[in-house]
Amino acid sequence: MTANPDRVQIAERVRALVRDIPDYPEPGVVFKDITPLLADGPAFSAVIDYLAGCAGEIDLVAGMEARGFIFGAPVAHALGVGFLPVRKAGKLPHVTLQTSYDLEYGSASIEIHADSVSPGTRVLVVDDVLATGGTAAATARLLEEAGAVVTRLAFLLEISALGGRALLAGREMDVILSV
Repeated sequence: MTANPDRVQIAERVRALVRDIPDYPEPGVVFKDITPLLADGPAFSAVIDYLAGCAGEIDLVAGMEARGFIFGAPVAHALGVGFLPVRKAGKLPHVTLQTSYDLEYGSASIEIHADSVSPGTRVLVVDDVLATGGTAAATARLLEEAGAVVTRLAFLLEISALGGRALLAGREMDVILSV
């Protein structure tokens, strides 16, 4: 990832607006609170524009529940493509495809509707935080099992110490801010 002037400028705005909440949702976890960023219209718009600029040629944006929805849907809108919500297990009403994965503080399952992508659909995966990489890797795997081509992953920020990049080795990826 090369540092372009826009990314460096946006990263500094993100750094100033995202706050750490220690011991949430459980002791030892430092939660990255993005609500101050979301409340700052110009900063939020700059983030969406940057993430949309990372897309390349795509047909669909996928965002993971729940904070990936906040970024993925407006990125899809900016690009004029559809948005695919990747949901927690049990939240979708139609036939689904599902996979399980590990988090930094537990495990979870995600799913998509079985008919949500056609073979060869080019997908940009968007989320707020790259932590252990489990959610992003599971999302990419699930989409690919459904026939999609995950062209790139894009994140607001990365918690480098958790080593999430390792699970995404070999994948094209953009991160606005690494902490």
